[in-house]
Amino acid sequence: MEPAEVTVLVHRAAEGDQAAWDAIVDEYAGLLWSVVRGFRLNEAQAADAVQTTWLRLVEHVADLREPGHVAGWLKTTAQRVCLQVIRQGGREQLTDWDEDRGAGGGVRDDGLDEDGPEVSALRREQQELVRRALADLPDRQRQLMELLLATPAISYQEIGARLGMPVGSIGPTRARILARLRESLATAGLQDLALR
Repeated sequence: MEPAEVTVLVHRAAEGDQAAWDAIVDEYAGLLWSVVRGFRLNEAQAADAVQTTWLRLVEHVADLREPGHVAGWLKTTAQRVCLQVIRQGGREQLTDWDEDRGAGGGVRDDGLDEDGPEVSALRREQQELVRRALADLPDRQRQLMELLLATPAISYQEIGARLGMPVGSIGPTRARILARLRESLATAGLQDLALR
């Protein structure tokens, strides 16, 4: 597709034209999947990375400096999302206390938070606001988020089977729920809390 055609599509999508969005997704879905597959993420992580990239486009479509080059923007964004997934995955691994001692910002062996009581209290308050925002979701949405956040990770096929939901609708539904949570948390004063 020529850059001029893409520019028209992006402008129409920014104005809310569903047909333009569909054309953009049809044109670039394969590109996103090929980028994400290159990072060798598991199935759920890969699907989340693709959906997060689309969500970022929805959030920034009106701000694109070069709408005719949306393919490059999508590719770069997908790479950044994948790197973030990999970094977050690394943080979830258990480490030996001696290895972590010099890093700072953790919990000491006496149970006290090294960041200090103010940071610890703020973190607890933020966690409570996130829990409340999740609790305020309709039951089906809350169940979906609980399954998506389960450890160990549950495949999209299993989540679909448990909720009676098509696998292809899980990612878009997740994106809508996250947008709703972001809005709810922004209202509560947590604009800087990342739900990415």
